[in-house]
Amino acid sequence: MEHNEMLLRVLDLRKYFPVRGGLFHTVQAEVKAVDGVSFDVRRGEILGIVGESGCGKSTTARLLLRLIEPDAGEVYFEGLNILKVFSAGMKVYRRQVQMVFQDPYSSLNPRMNIEDAVAFNALVHGASRREARAKAWDILNKVGLRAEQFGQRYPHELSGGQRQRVNIARALVLAPKLVLLDEPVSSLDKSVQAQVLNLLQTLKHDLGLTYVFISHDLHVIEYLSDRVLVHVSGTDRRDRQR
Repeated sequence: MEHNEMLLRVLDLRKYFPVRGGLFHTVQAEVKAVDGVSFDVRRGEILGIVGESGCGKSTTARLLLRLIEPDAGEVYFEGLNILKVFSAGMKVYRRQVQMVFQDPYSSLNPRMNIEDAVAFNALVHGASRREARAKAWDILNKVGLRAEQFGQRYPHELSGGQRQRVNIARALVLAPKLVLLDEPVSSLDKSVQAQVLNLLQTLKHDLGLTYVFISHDLHVIEYLSDRVLVHVSGTDRRDRQR
């Protein structure tokens, strides 16, 4: 499948964290978590980002969502530099770009049932309770969790794979254009990993999604991705077409 239209462009993204110490707690050194990362994501593709633990993959994802602010660089989404967008503009951007985190349990509120957890995103972005519930039921069914059966359950009543399906549903309830997946199957058993990866493939095709898939597991990346960005410590980054 050809992917020609540019959805996301990242240019020379940098994030350094200061290391403090000494009597006056002064900056002694810097950790270069993300150091000059550049890549493009085309609409409808899966870009895999692979690298060893601690090389800055997850930090890169958080920078793209501006959960943390970069020290330098540019991030363009559909041609708009999102690092220069604030308030209402960021709310629109975050509706279109969603993230699935690594730990399927800590990402969920243990006191909120599954239906409410999935509907919450829609409520925050202006849907009525009725609309949010309808959206939640629809996407729960799409990720393989029958809403009638699972909607009133709580996270502790689900398996790890089921909880990650809930997190995927939470991300997709807003109908985003781009989904960032940060090690979404690394905490799951191998058999469950395969089920979730196949689900992600199905959702991508059925909903017209674009993914940035982050993992330390090269086999997972090779299985799922159209292109692979090898992200390692320092400045060695190689973009490889599969």
